[in-house]
Amino acid sequence: MYQNKNASGESPVSIIGAGVGGAWQALLFAQAGYAVTVHERSDAAMTESTSHWAGGMLAPWCEAESSEPVISRLGVRSLDLWRTHFPQTPFNGSLVVAHARDRTDFERFAKLTTNHRRLDACALSELEPALEGRFREGLFYPDEGHVEPRRMLPALHAAIAKAGGTIAFNSKVEADDLDGIVIDCRGVAARDKQSDIRGVKGEMIVIETSELDLARPVRLIHPRFPLYVIPRGDGRFMLGATSIESEDTGVSVRSALELLGTAYAVHPAFGEARIVEFGSGLRPAFPDNLPRISIDQDRIAVNGLYRHGFLLAPALAELTLGYVERGVIDNEVMRCA
Repeated sequence: MYQNKNASGESPVSIIGAGVGGAWQALLFAQAGYAVTVHERSDAAMTESTSHWAGGMLAPWCEAESSEPVISRLGVRSLDLWRTHFPQTPFNGSLVVAHARDRTDFERFAKLTTNHRRLDACALSELEPALEGRFREGLFYPDEGHVEPRRMLPALHAAIAKAGGTIAFNSKVEADDLDGIVIDCRGVAARDKQSDIRGVKGEMIVIETSELDLARPVRLIHPRFPLYVIPRGDGRFMLGATSIESEDTGVSVRSALELLGTAYAVHPAFGEARIVEFGSGLRPAFPDNLPRISIDQDRIAVNGLYRHGFLLAPALAELTLGYVERGVIDNEVMRCA
């Protein structure tokens, strides 16, 4: 617990990294009255940030299928923070579907997750008319949401500025050169301090079509090539799902074929869509794939968000602020030197 914040909130807080993890830290600290400066090594376009290539799904119940309970716990809390700070965030739910041949995997997904309701073919088509006749049933997670990362990051940065914080782009700094509290949110770049962090490649494709419309993310269950299709507005959709143990930042031909082929299996209209963009980002992950807040006096590192950056960032920022202000420790997430 820190005592160096005066009545005017002048205690300096420096945050390294303006991606979604660092941005949420900056927002909550600035709103709490701290003098916040964010240092970002890239420019305002943030194309070097993992967040630029993210899906932006806020799906804590779906993630329970392959994640530890702490991910869902923090994720559910994050939903409340998204609603509070960004009321315009779309919470239209998530839809999970599978073809008849993959029913076993579909049923396994249903058993491992909660807070959903089953839809028959008729109810599914009412929810997403574009999918009429495509699937026999689906799982609807009504309380989940999604954001468009490339629109949300600027919104986060604007909210930080409105709260009195400062963002310094093209600013590459060392934590040891900064005074006050330093929160390191550099992701994979933080390996100089956290040697067990690794990069896990996540690939994405953006396509464009006027032939169909979706109101929410759709996940297709498949034993080899699971896929999510995320509506981005204006007829654009993001296709993603790869998690590859590689730090190469290109998109492989195999992955592209798998993503595009599986999208076609969701709806044939995707076969006529225009490819807008290929890209990939390196998700920071520890060996257990769980997030970690590491504390060493006034030096704090928030890392290991893996493929849950937009889902976990608000809750992790709240935990960090709670520790700095009141000494509160979350034993599942925090480690003190």
